Amino acid sequence: MRELVLPANESPKKLETFLKNKFPIGYVRKLFRRNGVRINGERAKQEDMIGPGDRIQLFVTFEAIKKTPMPSTSSARIETIFEDVALLVINKPAGLAVHEGKTVSKRDSLLGILERHYRGTDIKPRLIHRLDQDTSGLLMIAKNQQTAEELISRFESGTAGKEYLCLMVGRLPANDGKIDFALPGREGSLVRALTRYRVVKRFSETTLVRVTIATGRLHQIRLHFAKLGYPVVMDDQHGDFGFNKRFRKQYGLKRQFLHAEKLRISYGGTQREWRAPLPDDLERILPLLEHPRSQSTKACAPT
Repeated sequence: MRELVLPANESPKKLETFLKNKFPIGYVRKLFRRNGVRINGERAKQEDMIGPGDRIQLFVTFEAIKKTPMPSTSSARIETIFEDVALLVINKPAGLAVHEGKTVSKRDSLLGILERHYRGTDIKPRLIHRLDQDTSGLLMIAKNQQTAEELISRFESGTAGKEYLCLMVGRLPANDGKIDFALPGREGSLVRALTRYRVVKRFSETTLVRVTIATGRLHQIRLHFAKLGYPVVMDDQHGDFGFNKRFRKQYGLKRQFLHAEKLRISYGGTQREWRAPLPDDLERILPLLEHPRSQSTKACAPT
């Protein structure tokens, strides 16, 4: 027997509708055909209404869909961190755009890749949030519209959390702090943007920082720290271009040092947390910063 408990923020709906958003339609039909569903211990029908706190018991074994490996991209393989019938969490490689744009075709974007991957099924992948093309790390994709709406609302209400590891140009003086100034929103008007940070380690000319964002504005971390005077290392749009040129020459890093390390959200009635370690191209930089060559300070001094 499998039991699902509806969370407090779940809106009332028909039992059949709820189950179809969680499981393949063939399994849902089998449940009712075999009288294999109970609501709070009582036999249930398709049209029964359910709401917050209700316990849904399933007495027909669900054979989970067989996971197929995510396809490779030109830059790296897409690693699956978590997958069930309604949600996919991946570790996005740097260099992969999440959707099409001026320089990226839909075919070469993450959404295009996922649509081909799930072709022939009822799954319609939808982004819960976004990452910049050159940012690596955790990304959530819903497999249906209802799951997308539910999880997006949690990000918008601040009940979900995203944590990043970033390397900043310069040595931040405070061990922790917040950056709170408006950035352009979806309609172009200024909206509030809040970023909190904590210093992990200071190097001679850079600072490794753990960052959480309470809002999800375009380029929020990059813009906030650039405004503060400590741009993300190798940010080619908002960064210190002279520093980046010297850093790339010395350390060989070809993209911004920005990685989505942790995701935390309420899902399926429980609090979930996923992590993605630093990828190799960022991980190898940190020991080099610990013991820079004698000429490093001179070569990488900010301008």
